[in-house]
Amino acid sequence: MRVLIASDKFKGSLTATEVIAHIAAGISQWDRAIEVASVIVADGGDGMLAAAQAAGFTLMPVTVAGPTGMPVQSAYAVRSRPLPALGRDVVVEMADACGLLRLPDGIPAPLTASSRGLGEVMRVALERERPTRMWVGIGGSASTDGGVGMLAALGIAALDEAGNPVPEGGIGLASVASLDARRFTPRLALTQVEFACDVDSPLTGPSGAAAVFAPQKGADPAQVEELDAGLTHWADVVTGVSGQDLRAEPGAGAAGGVGYAARAVLGAHLRPGIDIVLDLVGLDAALAGCDLVITGEGAIDAQTVLGKAPAGVARRAAAHGIPVVAVCGRRRLTDAQLAASGFAGVYALTDLEPDPTICVARAGELLERLVAERVLPGQSSVSGPPPQ
Repeated sequence: MRVLIASDKFKGSLTATEVIAHIAAGISQWDRAIEVASVIVADGGDGMLAAAQAAGFTLMPVTVAGPTGMPVQSAYAVRSRPLPALGRDVVVEMADACGLLRLPDGIPAPLTASSRGLGEVMRVALERERPTRMWVGIGGSASTDGGVGMLAALGIAALDEAGNPVPEGGIGLASVASLDARRFTPRLALTQVEFACDVDSPLTGPSGAAAVFAPQKGADPAQVEELDAGLTHWADVVTGVSGQDLRAEPGAGAAGGVGYAARAVLGAHLRPGIDIVLDLVGLDAALAGCDLVITGEGAIDAQTVLGKAPAGVARRAAAHGIPVVAVCGRRRLTDAQLAASGFAGVYALTDLEPDPTICVARAGELLERLVAERVLPGQSSVSGPPPQ
């Protein structure tokens, strides 16, 4: 029997590497003869660099501006393609450069947080590596600045009426009067760029970047209104320059409007983050000859089914006719959602220990028990009886 472990992290308790190690240990407790393979997966947010590194990319350190402007040590991932003429592939992760994880002391900055650090990583990678392809994960952002900070780092400055750069963050959007692209990074035009986007929100309005996501970044109702008005003005300016209005395009509201800047200003493509990552890590090849796939993340809920990493793994495995089970810290699916999820089963640490605090503190131990005592026995039609 061959089992593939294709898991994301358990946020707040275990890294993806640790999750995989504990699942493998649980499998070994059930039956040492089971062959185990593994890949790290992510959905375009934090963890995308780790997935790329595990797939053979090399991390290259770079110092950039964090979400509040303070320098942070980030990285991009690079891999040479099989033939020199094909060039190099680069992976960039917004969460690692200027996402929520980089907020000093975790204190939100809903009006002033900037996406500049993302653009700085992109620019360094473009100039150093001269890549043919670049994948940019934009999940886990801390800002709602319409992508203005990213664009500024790439040489496209948003200017006010006096011709000065607007203030950093969403607070500066209302004063944008024009764009200056005279310092635009030329290498970007020669690179195939895809932004990993796992939401379909528009830029503005009741389902837009400010209304839906800014409260998660610390914005109060008045700030949400201010940010939405700023994004609306920003879209008006860009539409006047480009002649096309893309503010309602699905994904425009991703990462506080970075998705909009990617499409409307850079002309880049948006693609589901999980699809990009699964291609990067070679999931389809890893599925060959497998009898069962175990995937997982910290919480399996309605958001998971809409496009998080475990759901993407389940879809790919289904195309190969391979059953998939999911493990998690918490399970929050209705029977109908579970039936539509594509999982043969979903198992949670809380099945063994109802106290969430204990689940976090003893996540590794509980995960091993969960796999050995619940997951594989629950898939006995695939895995056979427990060893005697």
